[in-house]
Amino acid sequence: MNSAQVMNLGQLLNQSSQQFPQRIGLIQGDQQWTWHQLQERVHAMAHALQQLGVQKGDKILTQSRNNVQMFESCWVAFQMGCVWVPTNFRLSPPEVAYLAQSSHAKVLICESVFTQHIDAALAAAPSLQHVIAIGPARPTEHSYEDLVTRNLGQQPSETVVGYDDPLWYFYTSGTTGRPKAGILTHGQMSFVVTNHLADLIPGTNENDCSIAVAPLSHGAGIHALLNVARGAPTILLPTEKLIPEMFWQLVEKHRVTNLFTVPTIVKMLVEDEAVDRYDHSSLKYLIYAGAPMYRADQKFALQKLGNVLVQYFGLGEVTGCITVLPRHMHSADDANPNANIGSCGRPRTGMQVAVLKEDLSPAAQGEIGEICCRGPAVFAGYYGNADDTQKALRGGWFHTGDLGYLNERGFLFISGRQSDMYISGGSNVYPKEVEEVILNHPDVAEVAIVGMPDPKWGEVGVAVIVKRDEHKDLTGDDILTFLDGKTARYRWPRHIQFWSALPKSGYGKVAKKDIQALLQQQAHSQ
Repeated sequence: MNSAQVMNLGQLLNQSSQQFPQRIGLIQGDQQWTWHQLQERVHAMAHALQQLGVQKGDKILTQSRNNVQMFESCWVAFQMGCVWVPTNFRLSPPEVAYLAQSSHAKVLICESVFTQHIDAALAAAPSLQHVIAIGPARPTEHSYEDLVTRNLGQQPSETVVGYDDPLWYFYTSGTTGRPKAGILTHGQMSFVVTNHLADLIPGTNENDCSIAVAPLSHGAGIHALLNVARGAPTILLPTEKLIPEMFWQLVEKHRVTNLFTVPTIVKMLVEDEAVDRYDHSSLKYLIYAGAPMYRADQKFALQKLGNVLVQYFGLGEVTGCITVLPRHMHSADDANPNANIGSCGRPRTGMQVAVLKEDLSPAAQGEIGEICCRGPAVFAGYYGNADDTQKALRGGWFHTGDLGYLNERGFLFISGRQSDMYISGGSNVYPKEVEEVILNHPDVAEVAIVGMPDPKWGEVGVAVIVKRDEHKDLTGDDILTFLDGKTARYRWPRHIQFWSALPKSGYGKVAKKDIQALLQQQAHSQ
């Protein structure tokens, strides 16, 4: 495709700086930066890296908590035609070393508190030539702020990109095996940003404001692109830990209008008593994704916040761009046809969604199969992994690995991950359906059901439950009594345990594979 048919995505920052130079673009704690200042800093860093010999196509790995340098680093990479390779900062040194080695990173931009990560990456990745320290730099490292200061006022040479030129290696969370680098391109991401603006936060402009409550390395980083494109400022939390009261204070203070997060975080924010003490009437769009939201939690959030929920379904490989359930298709009233209970919505603008059987033929309406999609949001494949790319894109569709069905209106319902489903006594069991019921019990705060090996049934369900009040007397028999008449007995969990908390991923999702591992440890120690 001709380079005249795609824009370097880094132009989004330049355009907002040109239109709104003195408006605030980023806020963290007591610090704030105008769009002009951000653009000047990005240009300075891009020029500095070019002087160090970094060229178009080189990979820039980042290991940092949310801060101005992390926010800027993607724009530095984009404008240079480099590939941004962000890590989840909570990863261990060996995990970051693997990302450095597998991505063939040339530059590591890293907070200086992560010295073990830097040393592990340097040892594992011979391609790594430059370490840029956010904070104090060691003798062999460059200081991010020194490079910016020395190069302020300098312009990097403009980099023209092609439609298929890589922009971002979006590492999957690696639920099966090691993480894989999904290749997101300039052309694909131009579509995704446009689509997200149309389908998720329509009408957003420079008078709006966003808040990032998750690491910018993944979904929150994608969401930040949208606000940059519209000249709307982003608030970064001043602390690494998300404190609900602080969050609601910031929403009130900055009149926050949109944010992206995951259902477990929405639940935590709206169940905290601080939600009632601060003015959140500015909120227009609270976007949740990453996992389906249980109906009980959805209703509670709608009651607390009003009609602001937007759900989307998608994976990193399609940058979240498969379906959307917009605000007007949510309702706390079960009798309202607009409630669309259990659905994650309709196909995204410009995307086609299908539910396919094993032979890639379409499943019947209401029949469970694998959720697949096609369209301009689909990634370019996995870097250095032709086999998994071919598997993910077989038959001309992107295969999500999620199971679900379509109703008569073409709305999608997710049954769960293929890996979540277990077979007990020859019957397929989809844990999400039973989890939904258990969550309606007034004494249950969280639940996860996983399949575990069983000599008689092949597999059986084990429910791990977190009580709302840990001192409350709640038993497994109470749960089974509650399930009676609400769902078929073959779906019931065979064993029920009560834990003080469920393990979560770095993005706030319940980590079922960690639950299975802990249950296996228990079984071996007995």
